[in-house]
Amino acid sequence: MNADTITAICAVVIAVASLVVSVYQTHAMRQHNRHSVRPILQLHRGWPTGGRAGIRLINSGLGPAVIVESTLTVDGEVIGAWDRLSADRVRDRLSVRPSAVTFSQGEVIAIDYEQYLLSVASYDPQNHAEVKDLINRRLTLEIRYESLYGGEDYTVVLRPMR
Repeated sequence: MNADTITAICAVVIAVASLVVSVYQTHAMRQHNRHSVRPILQLHRGWPTGGRAGIRLINSGLGPAVIVESTLTVDGEVIGAWDRLSADRVRDRLSVRPSAVTFSQGEVIAIDYEQYLLSVASYDPQNHAEVKDLINRRLTLEIRYESLYGGEDYTVVLRPMR
């Protein structure tokens, strides 16, 4: 082997190594970009006496959440998506009608969003026992969502307490 052949082989090795590093760096950058706008939806129950109480939806992630689908189930019976019609079907069964905030498929939940989905304005343990029982023991709410990039299929579920 002469010096020209060794130089050519080294140039090819360096070019291939540069290509591998470039592909890896591009992949890592895409992953970073996706994580930098990842939404994290959370569902919480809260029962402060005298305050707003019920189910609260929070987006504590770094990006907006796009609602893909939601399912509301009461006592094992699927009521439907978390929309006005389903919320009304559940609320109509109660003696005290809680407030409801609903959403539809494709709706975007903003960063730092925090809203009660089903709640009473001034919680009283005696007057609102039926609502608390519904939310704590009978109701399941599942929300499937994704980031603006799409395709992640994240899920948050509020299940009955045992």
